Formats: sequence, C-alpha cells, structure tokens
Amino acid sequence: MLSLIKTPADIKKLSLADLKDLAEEIRSLMIKVVGQNGGHLASSLGAVELVIALHYVFEAPEDKIVFDVGHQAYAHKLLTGRADDFPSLRQEGGLSGFLRPEESAFDAFISGHSSTSISAALGLASARDQLGGDYSVVAVIGDGALTGGMAMEALNHAGGLQKNLLVVYNDNRMSISPNVGALSQYLSLKLTTQEHVLLRQRVKNILERIMPQKGNRLIKRFQRAEESLKAFLVSPTAFLAAWGFKYIGPIDGHDLGRLVGTLRQMPNLMRPVLLHVITTKGKGFAPAEKNPLAFHGLGRSKIAPAEEPGVQEAAKSTKTYTEIFGDFLTEAAEKDGRINAITAAMSQGTGLDRFFVLYPDRAFDVGIAEQHAVTFAAGLAAAGLRPVVAIYSTFLQRAFDQLFHDVALQNLPVVFAVDRAGLVGEDGPTHHGGLDLSYLRLLPNFTVMAPRDEHELRRMLSLALTLKGPSAIRYPRGAVSGKPETDGQPLEAGQAEVMREGQDLAILAIGQTVWPAMEAADRLLERGLAAMVVNMRFVKPLDQKAVEKAAQTRRIITAEENAVAGGLNGAVCEALARLDLPGPVKVKAMGMGETHVPHANPGRQRALLGLDAPGLEKAALELLGKISN
Repeated sequence: MLSLIKTPADIKKLSLADLKDLAEEIRSLMIKVVGQNGGHLASSLGAVELVIALHYVFEAPEDKIVFDVGHQAYAHKLLTGRADDFPSLRQEGGLSGFLRPEESAFDAFISGHSSTSISAALGLASARDQLGGDYSVVAVIGDGALTGGMAMEALNHAGGLQKNLLVVYNDNRMSISPNVGALSQYLSLKLTTQEHVLLRQRVKNILERIMPQKGNRLIKRFQRAEESLKAFLVSPTAFLAAWGFKYIGPIDGHDLGRLVGTLRQMPNLMRPVLLHVITTKGKGFAPAEKNPLAFHGLGRSKIAPAEEPGVQEAAKSTKTYTEIFGDFLTEAAEKDGRINAITAAMSQGTGLDRFFVLYPDRAFDVGIAEQHAVTFAAGLAAAGLRPVVAIYSTFLQRAFDQLFHDVALQNLPVVFAVDRAGLVGEDGPTHHGGLDLSYLRLLPNFTVMAPRDEHELRRMLSLALTLKGPSAIRYPRGAVSGKPETDGQPLEAGQAEVMREGQDLAILAIGQTVWPAMEAADRLLERGLAAMVVNMRFVKPLDQKAVEKAAQTRRIITAEENAVAGGLNGAVCEALARLDLPGPVKVKAMGMGETHVPHANPGRQRALLGLDAPGLEKAALELLGKISN
C-alpha cells in the first residue's frame, strides 16, 4: 500500500480500515530501515497514527506542519513522496534523519534541536495573517520538548497574539510520571462528561435569565474559573488556560477515527488550541515498547535482521568516550562529596546513568533546558560545590549567554563535559559539534581542552576538578582509541605535547585529529619529509612556546574538528601575530569551514574535510609546494 502513496493526497482516498493497515506497513518499514541504518525509532513508531491523521485532515504543504526535533517524523517522510528513498535514511547522499526544507517542500521548517516548533509555527501563522494567507499551521511537540524554556516562551507569546494555531502535544509519558499522566486523563475526562456539560449549560441559562446584563460576564468568569481549576490540577497544561489556549484532550493517539474526527474540528476554532494526544513510545515493536529509552536513538545495525521481531546486538566490545567520562566522574564522586552531575534530559546519553543511581542527591536532570542547566550549575558552584555539566556540544550552543554571564564573569569552577564534539556522522549538520572551540575560547577565565585519547580525557577531567575557574573538555562521539597509555602524569593547564620532531613543517593538532596527524607524518617520512606533530591539548590557554617552536619550520598546518574561524587555527594565528618572528610563516587551516558537512559515515566526513591521514598528508604536500592545490 505504501508504494502507492506518492503525496498525502493519496491517503485521503483510503478508508479508516485501510489507514490502520497502512500504519502497520509503515512500522514494519521503519523497523527494517532503522535496524540497518540507525536512527530514532521509538518516537517515530509512537507517532505513526498521529502523522497519518494530520496528513489525512490537513492539506500539506499548503497547510504547514512543523515537527519538533524530527524524532517523530519518519512517517511524515514516508507519506510525502520519500518512501522509495527511505532505505537511504541517514546514509551519505540519502535522506536526512531530521527535517530539512531543502529535502522536501513538505518539511515546513528545519528540526534538529528541541523545543523550537511552537516558536516557528507561531511565526508562520503570524506571517500568514500579515500576508493575507488562508492555511492552517500545526506544531507537533513531544512531552520531552515541552520541558524546554523556549517552548514555554512560545506558548506565552502565542496566547497573547491569539493566532489561529494548533499545537499537538504528543504525550508518550517519557517525561511525565505515570501518576501525573493518569491524573491528567482522569480530570480531562471528568470535565467533559455529559453530566458536566449539562450542568454548565444550566448555569449559563439561569445566569442569562436572571441577570441579562451581567450574565455574560459572569459566564465568562465561570468558564475561566473552570479552566483555571483544570489547569491548576492537570499537568502539563498548568499554564495554558491563563495563557489563552483552548485545551482539548487527552485523546488516544493510536485511535485513527478519534484523531481524524477531532482534527477536523481544529481549523474552525480560530484561536490557539492545544490538543493533548496520548501515544505509546515504540508502539508496535515489543522491545521498544518495553524499553523505549534504549530504542530512542540507535546506531547502525542495532536490530539483528534475522531475528523476529528483532533484538539488540551484543554489547559493544570497546568503551566510548561517553562511558569513560561517566565512569571517571562516578569514581571521583566517591572521593569528593562536592561533585554534582547535571544533564539536560540525557542522563544515559551522557554516561551519567550509574552516577544517578549511586548519588541521587547529587544528580540533576533539568529536562531539555540547557540554559537553566548552566546557571543552576553556577549556583551550585557559588555555594562551594563542584558541579559537572554534561551536554552535547551542539546543544551547549543554546546557553552561550549563561556561559558568559553566569559562569565566566564570576569565574566559577564549573566543569563542562562537552560530549559529541566535532563530527557526529549520520545525524548530520544539526548535530555536529563544530563550534565549541570557537565560542568557548571567547569566554573570560575559561580553560578549554580536548584529549587525543581516553587516557588524556581522564587526565583532563582530573585537572578540571582542581581548577579555580570554569573549564570545558570536548570529546567525540564513539569508541575510544584503544591505544596504550604512554604518559600518566598530571596535566598542567596550557601544556602542549610535542609528539614528533621535524624540520620541514609542523602539524598542530587537537583532539580527534592528533592520531591522523601522526599517521600523516609517517606517510610524509616515507617521502623523505620530516613533519613535527604537536598535540596542542588546549586552545585556551594556548601553549605559546609550542607555537613558537612550530613556527621555526616556517610552515604550519592546524588540524581540528571545529570551525577554523576562531578555533585552534584562530588561536595559533593570534599567537603568531604576537611573536617577533624574523620572517613569514605559512599557515594552512584544516577543519570545518562555511559549508555544512552532510550526514555520512564519520570516517567519510573526515575524508571530505581532509582531516584523515591522507588528507593531512595532501595538505602538507600542498603547503610544501610538492603538489598543486
């Protein structure tokens, strides 16, 4: 059936019974493709009927459907002409794992970071009204994303503007405790029973008869009181009535008949509406329903295709940088009671799950609220504790002002564990951590570092916990190097490491680029060229002596998985400008430039940027004039 769906218009020809069969077919294809390619499975499985119903009722792309994050939007891709290409999901040259307007006109807005959908949808709705348009705007947001402060700000603004806007709240119970969800359902149903509706009408009739002039005002007060009581008692809609939203629900998000019937009424309300939909994360796939967190985001080949209905692969044989960080911090917390761990809805994703079990009083999950996480940590540090904030690089970008105002200006000893730094592979441009060296280096009082391997990560964490000011350690996604420890001595802030001497040129590398730089030096040596390799370790404070030593070769390559503007390259060029050198030094920057790196295998991404050994060898030969650029 799915092969016949080229646009959402095709599903409008189907009966409700056909739609149920279509939902199962969509789930089967999702499980197969995500099992092979990786991706966000559980959320998308839970939203299948919801997405079908939205496209069955609304007229996309004329009507705008904005998805938050994109984790729940695989069915949307399948229903909007991309079913044939779906096996290419997250593969180089294939479909993105998130929503991108350049990929399809049906993708009304990009979705990679959380809690943005209501703001974007409100902007679209306001533009519609200014330009005289006549279309519906829908924001689909999950309960996890609703914890983000930006979502709250957008709800407040939308209620004030009173635009015709539908917010579909996809509640899969992943961020709300079961008792709260049950209370929400109970109260919502009680306030919409036939008895309650009749009582409301009787009160209205009486007031209109006995007080014709003041009756309407009293009726409105009665309605506001009712909504306020409901809002006060029912989470997560606690503020909606006061903010001018009409609350409807909750309804079963897997009941296609109920969904379609309810959605058809939405355009007629002509005001901001929040439709509360209850779904099951991982719906239709027993392992994901049982353990939705484990099936939230999968790497490649996490579901064995030979199994029915599928199982997770055996445990990985090597540890990841994330696990090394989590293990270190948990061990350190046993010795130092001041250590606290903070995460923004990613305790497992940042390796802190064991810390949360062992030290619950010192572990804080603040929800998808990175700005709050940073300032909360600053408060802990101001009171004498040692907070460690673990956030993915791409998400820490959202808290730049808090990093500056609340941490750096007060020189507070907050440690930032910046996970997923650099290239992240199949998640693509929205998730690359390619800016942190640049924006962190700007901040007063910060120490900013990146380890070449897992051993150096431990040493940097040890150093960070002794510093009197703020620090950030950025480390990559994925498995550790597996190389043996060569230097277990404590690190000194700003201390680089000359890993190889050479007089023909110098490669100044940091983090993930150090070992490819060493391999490139080996390849150059086979050509009779001696390359110095320096593991810079720190972009702030920068080792000025190491830069001066490298400058003696007159040719320097900087290598970093970061934007070359303002990162290691910027720091090195600034250092060279401060030196009183007898002659010019040629500098070639290797890193991430103005072009967004597309989703692909991480090794392929590094090759595209010339950050692997062959790429750095080629850059060196160009710098030496041995080959043309």
